Amino acid sequence: MKNTPLNSNSLPTNLGKPRVPLINVFKFIVYSAIGIFMFFIPVTIGEKSSIMLDHIVSTIQKSVPSVLPYYALIVIFLGALYPFYTKKWNSSKVNIAFSILKILGLIAAILLILKTGPSWLFAPNMGPFLFEKLVISVGLLVPIGSVFLALLVGYGLLEFIGVLLQPVMRPIWKTPGRSAIDAVASFVGSYSIGLLITNRVFKEGKYTIKEAAIIATGFSTVSATFMVVVAKTLGLMEMWNIYFWTTLIVTFIVTAITVRIWPLKSMSDEYFNGLKGKQEEVVKGNRVQKAWEEAMAAAEKSPSLWKNIYQNLKDGFIMTMSILPSIMSVGLLGLVLAEYTPLFDWLGYIFYPFTALLQLPEPMLAAKAVAISIAEMFLPALLVTEAALVTKFVIGVVSVSAIIFFSALVPCILSTEIPISITKMLVIWVERVVLTIIIVTPLAFLLL
Repeated sequence: MKNTPLNSNSLPTNLGKPRVPLINVFKFIVYSAIGIFMFFIPVTIGEKSSIMLDHIVSTIQKSVPSVLPYYALIVIFLGALYPFYTKKWNSSKVNIAFSILKILGLIAAILLILKTGPSWLFAPNMGPFLFEKLVISVGLLVPIGSVFLALLVGYGLLEFIGVLLQPVMRPIWKTPGRSAIDAVASFVGSYSIGLLITNRVFKEGKYTIKEAAIIATGFSTVSATFMVVVAKTLGLMEMWNIYFWTTLIVTFIVTAITVRIWPLKSMSDEYFNGLKGKQEEVVKGNRVQKAWEEAMAAAEKSPSLWKNIYQNLKDGFIMTMSILPSIMSVGLLGLVLAEYTPLFDWLGYIFYPFTALLQLPEPMLAAKAVAISIAEMFLPALLVTEAALVTKFVIGVVSVSAIIFFSALVPCILSTEIPISITKMLVIWVERVVLTIIIVTPLAFLLL
């Protein structure tokens, strides 16, 4: 009796191979399609054309505007306490520094809510701007986005794309085919998901030190959810798909160049702790068939929909707790330094020759904006909200393509076993910013 329903509830793969349960096909196709729809298909509601995720967040922001500052404050409060709750606040010098910064972020948020404190904090382009434009948006987008992320990455789409991209990874990016999954996971998930995968695979002896460093600094982008925040801030949501796909392509082109220059080019080809290393299996035969099999295997092992959504929502909320107090501290510090000191003007002179030669409108403002990206990837967008459309588009792409920033990614990389120094990360950041400006500026003039 147990074998009889197989024909009605399964699909054959190849002759002599096990049948695929229809439920796995359903999960892969339907759940992945819903995820793609929520993140990538523009929908017009009223006068506004945007992706559904943005429509949901905008509706919440319009429905309960008076509640949201208190919601953000609660998240910041929980985020500031979380390192002490987990007892990880003093596990390293980096963690101690960021735990202190999160407390300072909480203090700044309390002062803003209570409307008390120094006058500079309440300048329209300081605390209120950061809190309303960024903190509240991120506080809503990341948890809500994580719910739909469960559909996008949890049921085989990641594995399907990973297998299809294997043949291009080694020749273009000098990494194994399996790193395609890390790259896709970062773009549709987050750098934390990508780095989690990278570190685990590195410790298993499947990546060399060089390969792990390339993936960590070249593929660990912020997620599509964070890109929505940048696009919303810059008023680019009406051209979301142009912005998203341009950013994705430019980021990967820049990575293909940086792997061929110092410091990534000269990094070690040894494996973690002197391990012998495990060469990946080369896919032979029908690649689409193999991609389908991997997708079906992932769908088979996937948790139930509600369990997956719960886990992703939990992870998304913990990430939001980590991000918001850091934005309030590192972000505010960056804005203060940008407004009241010449630090980012000086740093901007590194990039000014490129913004000027490529004839970006307001080249010094653009150079200063890309310079501030090293502190926090959201800050460049805040500096150019009133700039020309071409400038906003270029800055929006650079914010993501630069990859490396101190408020989150640098401590994330330092918490892994991947041996790459802060000095090398800074050099890679400069390389990525310069290359992105050179590549994306002509594209922006062409596309807009």
